[in-house]
Amino acid sequence: MTTTMKTALASLAACLALNSLAADISHVSVRQRWPWSKLVDIDYVIANATQGVDIAVTAHNGSIPLVLGDNELSGDLYGVSGQGARRIVWDPTQSQYTNEEVLSQFKVTLTPVTPPLYMIVDLTKEAGADKQIEYVYEEDLTNGLWGAWMRNPITNAVGETIVESVIWTGVTTNDLYKTDKLVLRRVPAGSFQQGDTQNGTDNVTLTKNMYAGVFEVTQKQWDHVMGTTGGTATQAKHTVSYYEIREDPANADDPAVNWPSNRIVNATSFMGRLRAKTGIGDFDLPTEAQWEYVCRAKTTTVFNDGNTKAKYTGTEDNNNGNTNEHLNALGWYKFSAPTPPTAAQLVGSKRPNAWGLYDMHGNVWEWCLNWGTTSAETGTDPDGADSGSKRVFRGGSVYDSASYCRSAFRYQDPPGSRFFSLGFRLFRTLP
Repeated sequence: MTTTMKTALASLAACLALNSLAADISHVSVRQRWPWSKLVDIDYVIANATQGVDIAVTAHNGSIPLVLGDNELSGDLYGVSGQGARRIVWDPTQSQYTNEEVLSQFKVTLTPVTPPLYMIVDLTKEAGADKQIEYVYEEDLTNGLWGAWMRNPITNAVGETIVESVIWTGVTTNDLYKTDKLVLRRVPAGSFQQGDTQNGTDNVTLTKNMYAGVFEVTQKQWDHVMGTTGGTATQAKHTVSYYEIREDPANADDPAVNWPSNRIVNATSFMGRLRAKTGIGDFDLPTEAQWEYVCRAKTTTVFNDGNTKAKYTGTEDNNNGNTNEHLNALGWYKFSAPTPPTAAQLVGSKRPNAWGLYDMHGNVWEWCLNWGTTSAETGTDPDGADSGSKRVFRGGSVYDSASYCRSAFRYQDPPGSRFFSLGFRLFRTLP
């Protein structure tokens, strides 16, 4: 597509698509904020959206289709529910459309669609390539189109509440999903009680839907993005610093990159290269609150299997205060039975949580965005402290006892730290 943009979008029009779900969209209008801004507002009214829907945006200039990337659109796109006026914003300056020609017949079609359960990104392809990004929908999954699956695998023992979910277990049977492709699970926004004291009162609210990596990032996935060659392909990537992931691959601080004062990453870092390769501009590490939220997956117990008998101290259910029979099924840690591990393990070989995420307990510690503090920050969408000397990581590792692997445990180290038990998991926070 070579059509480009000049000073304004002339003769703007909007089209309304037939609804694919029980949600109604009307009063669609498109307007550029010119002359003070090149941003384009796509306004609409939604009704009867009793369940959250995603809004698919299809754009044309006359009969010519336009390619709008995920990193160009923001606003009310994902998990939209209820009724009333909503707005999507298109930023043409982030696209292939420059300042040379007017898009005189620009129009959009808005379609409410069912949110997918999983997103698959092919790392062997570049941004915009055919089938570089695929989605797995619940209906297709439960019809057997993607292999093995399970429904409601976990009951939270506190109150005996079933965690309603459908998870894709077949994702573990094909190593392509651990090497050439990234698989992320769609996670709805929500509230939860963070920390060890589960008193029934939520102290964190996350208002944005997100995607969380089904597996920890593997060595082969790292190699695809960074253009390197490494060790065992499906082993969790380890010995990697916060700096290498987001800032300077030479394991140095980039003063221009500083969460939470900004959301940018160094273009040559893993995240910078991944964003460019996929065209997805919001790939990142999780905040500490996001990490614990997806680890727990609606459980309130020590580990994310929902079992209140899981003790991390004492001898009940244990033969050693450092071991735990429940954790043996969930993650790799220092005293894993029957064979204690000696290094980071192949991902996806233990039991997943209620949202189909593997190795949230043990294997490798997982870096988070937050600066380290004496306690985790609570509230609405907490980003953590404004400054510090250490960054947080979560989850425990193969070198740690069971107590370090529980959902609530937190640790921190300088962002340049690199050791055998330290890796990461990808997240994507939706607008």
